This record gives sequence, C-alpha cells and structure tokens, in this order.
Amino acid sequence: MSTTPFGFPLRVYWEDTDAGGIVFYANYLKFMERGRTEWLRALGFNQQVLREQVGGMFVVSETAVKYHQPARLDDALWVTARVQEAGRVSLTIAQQVLLRRQHATSGQQDALLAEGTIRIGWVDAATLKPGRIPAAILEKLKS
Repeated sequence: MSTTPFGFPLRVYWEDTDAGGIVFYANYLKFMERGRTEWLRALGFNQQVLREQVGGMFVVSETAVKYHQPARLDDALWVTARVQEAGRVSLTIAQQVLLRRQHATSGQQDALLAEGTIRIGWVDAATLKPGRIPAAILEKLKS
C-alpha cells in the first residue's frame, strides 16, 4: 500500500463551527470525504464518470474517527488520505485532519486534530449491490 498520503488543503468557515467557533465533530467526516474525493480525482477517477461510464461507485460502509484537538474558525487544515488495506470489493482508507502551521517562520509541526479510517466498498450504480472493484482501478488505488 502507499506510504505517502495524498494531501488536500481546507479552510474552516463559519458554517463548519458551533456557536463557540469550534468545528462541529461531524464536520470532520465531511472534511475527510472532500479529501478522499480529491484523492480519487488526482488519480484520474472522477466519481460521476465512474458511475456513468464504468457503472459502479464507491460507498462508505464503515467509519471510525478519533478526535485529538479542536479546529477553530479560519484554521488552515490539511486532510490526508492513503490506502491502508485493499481487498477485491472494499478499501480501508486511513485519513488525518491536521492543523497547518507556518513551518518556515515558527518551526512548528502540523498538529493532528483528528484521524480515522473509512471503509469504502464498490457497488453497482444501478442496483447498489456489492461488486468487485475493477482491476485497473484497484491497481491504481494501491500504487
């Protein structure tokens, strides 16, 4: 499996926070979804095209998230995605949400805010019945 995760930048907006300016816990799943979508796009897999031309799509079947620190309004985030486990019908994606820090000026490392695993499975787009991930797609995802 890939050891170097894909990364995608995000910013925390007012709509992501609660009344105290802290990111609402469920929004980390949204951030991770955006990261996975952009990871697939960077690999050449537009999800709409997969559905229309290949006849299948990925669906989330399981999630687990651990929260370490809160993100706040206007924070710059970095969302990662990498394949942790790959099978013929599903993948487990390891993801992190990090607080970006200005390394050159502060010398500080990014701070881990949340991490989790997301299991996605391949289904037939018309019937939603589970199927095998096409070999060409699986190979590219595992590289």
